[in-house]
Amino acid sequence: MTTRWLVTGAGGMLGRDVLAELAADPDAVVTGVGRDQFDLTRPAAAHAAVAGHHVVVDCAAWPDVDRAEEVEAAAAAANGPGVRHLARACAGSGTILLHVSTDDVFSGDTGEPYPEDAPTRPVDAHGRDTVAGEQAVAELLPRSGYVVRTAWLYGVHGPNFVTTMLELAARRETLDVVADQYGRPTWSRALARQLAALGRAALAGRAPAGVYHGTAAGRTTWYGLARETFRLSGLDPERIRPVGSAVLPRPATRPAFGVLGEHGSWSRTGLVPLPPWDALLAAALDTPVFAAMAAAARTGG
Repeated sequence: MTTRWLVTGAGGMLGRDVLAELAADPDAVVTGVGRDQFDLTRPAAAHAAVAGHHVVVDCAAWPDVDRAEEVEAAAAAANGPGVRHLARACAGSGTILLHVSTDDVFSGDTGEPYPEDAPTRPVDAHGRDTVAGEQAVAELLPRSGYVVRTAWLYGVHGPNFVTTMLELAARRETLDVVADQYGRPTWSRALARQLAALGRAALAGRAPAGVYHGTAAGRTTWYGLARETFRLSGLDPERIRPVGSAVLPRPATRPAFGVLGEHGSWSRTGLVPLPPWDALLAAALDTPVFAAMAAAARTGG
């Protein structure tokens, strides 16, 4: 059976990986729209884009957490009302919505992994806006809306921590990296596969609507992620020096312990949760683009 998929935020890191994943499915007809083609803040645009599609994978959230502190109204329009417009359009056309969310919906001060049903408590503008989007999906699509929270995404199609470490390795002898924030680094290509699998399960009636935590297993710090990136890339991990968050302040407050736990929703759907973060990182760094970046870092080029 042919299924029609719409991917919003198609020009971003995750969106491009989702497009590539769905392109390998002979039964999928895929449309990708970027920010220049699809204005989330306009209800009419949402209805026009969604019409005729069976599944929408929403990767169009405002991506810049720090910038959201400065221009909260613009970020809120994309992450809050924009998601509501999209959810309402999906409700009107009977379309499944997979909405990608983040760990910013939590305060990060509990010291324990957050289960999928944990109460949200954001501490920054991006988190507040993201919660509004999640609430819209739950309210308007109680049986066909899926919130997939992820965190610490990295990939080859956009700026992210892993590529930044490899780029800086070619120019600096040592790097100071925060060692008191914990999370689950997640490869965008692996998450794209999970989203495609979830969409297919939803179409087959095997996936209950609700919240899914789309992160790798395990946990580490930014410092730990940097060291493992160096080690796997043939670089000396001792070049990474641990520092506290206070030494490298950012405009937005980051959850100190933003570990998304309990991937139980995947198991109930019959899908296997993502593997440990270090295994995913090794697989990612073994791909041609990342391997080339690592080679350039080793030679200083």
